Amino acid sequence: MSRINTNVSALTAQRGLATSQGKLNSTLERLSTGLKINRGADDPSGLIASESLRSEISGINQAIDNGQRANNVISTAEAALSEVGSLLLNIKGMVVQSANSGALSPDEVQANQLQVDSAVQSITRISNTTTFAGLRLIDGSLDYLTSGASNSSFDSLHINQANFGQATNIPVNVDVITSAQHAEVQFRSSAIAKTVTLEINGNEGVDTLTFASGTTAGAVMSAINRLQDATGVKAHLINSANPASGVAFDSTGWGSKAFVSIKAQSGTFDVTDANGDPHARDTGRDARATINGALTVADGLKIKVATATLDMEVSLNENFGQGQTHFDITGGGALFQLGSKVTANQQVNIGLQSVAASKLGDQKDGFLNDLVSGGNAALVDGQAAKASRIIEKAISQVATMRGRLGAFEKNTLQTNMNSQQIALENVTASESSIRDSDFAKETAELTRDQILTQAGTSVLATANSAPQQVLSLLRGG
Repeated sequence: MSRINTNVSALTAQRGLATSQGKLNSTLERLSTGLKINRGADDPSGLIASESLRSEISGINQAIDNGQRANNVISTAEAALSEVGSLLLNIKGMVVQSANSGALSPDEVQANQLQVDSAVQSITRISNTTTFAGLRLIDGSLDYLTSGASNSSFDSLHINQANFGQATNIPVNVDVITSAQHAEVQFRSSAIAKTVTLEINGNEGVDTLTFASGTTAGAVMSAINRLQDATGVKAHLINSANPASGVAFDSTGWGSKAFVSIKAQSGTFDVTDANGDPHARDTGRDARATINGALTVADGLKIKVATATLDMEVSLNENFGQGQTHFDITGGGALFQLGSKVTANQQVNIGLQSVAASKLGDQKDGFLNDLVSGGNAALVDGQAAKASRIIEKAISQVATMRGRLGAFEKNTLQTNMNSQQIALENVTASESSIRDSDFAKETAELTRDQILTQAGTSVLATANSAPQQVLSLLRGG
């Protein structure tokens, strides 16, 4: 059939050519942009999936940047603490030197005191001026805030980590089930019956004393207490109102690491434990407590808990005994966003305590600022022993803080960045497989589409020439 009004073949050729040109344009667009999905119509479900992955990639990239910045913050704080530690070691040396009073003149002790004063001032200055981009690090600004913590309950309280989540405060309930105890043995007699030589042994060392027959329990107590610093053993009357009740020998320390041993090297000296059973040696007892229901790790009066929501150390007041106490953590800490989503399980909160001189030490022995001139542990006042206890406590606190920050940097920040980088590689590869063009495939498609377009053009030309054959029919007629 031959028609001139309607050229069906040409229409068919035009449709095929338009399809081929559309595919060719799409292929050229993919090759020029490098993307397989340039608009939603290209692949609606693929677009949704790739946009979700792109969002995750953006979050992961920022989480890696956050981790690097957090690492810089911790490194800055740790470097400042290193300087504080060096100053504390210098102070320790001057304290020990000043204790050598038989070989030092008063002027030399005064010179040491001036150096101690300067070093203590420098420690406080470092505490107040250590910053990162305007953020104060070790002046207590990033420490946790508490409400209701009683000095009659705790000698010291250090909160290392507290994860608030969506809560505005964290209630802390401390329940001391079993109180800490000294080691103790008892001599239940009013006086020594026969001459005896005793070996007194404790955590600080061992010494011997000889007591003549008839020496009263009170005299024994006084003699033992004069050696307290050398042996770590102190004595008191079993019944303070009755000197005839005998004398009890206690360790100066608390807990299972503390011990006391009273043995007769010559003669007879009958000692018992607190229950009256014959024992020449006894060890102390650690406190047993729970914090928010979690059983703590105890060392004498010190208890520690480390859970997903709370990591803290507490030194109980020796007069606290058994019972419960409560306080609230109301805020504070340094919050680091280490994940791609702003959720509690992708955040870490860590506390940075102040290292100012008024904060290093504890209520029991005193604080570092007590070492300056006019303080309770000034070297010029002959308080080297007390100063030594304070400085050792301060050195331990700073070293512990440095170790904790180092562990946080190594085990939390660095491992998190490593895992985020691996996640970034995998998520990026997934997004690329959905959205990026496969150039080998698209090049092959381009060749095919070019051939189809050329063929369609040729076919359309042929279809357009078909009506001209009608003229031959008219001429022939």
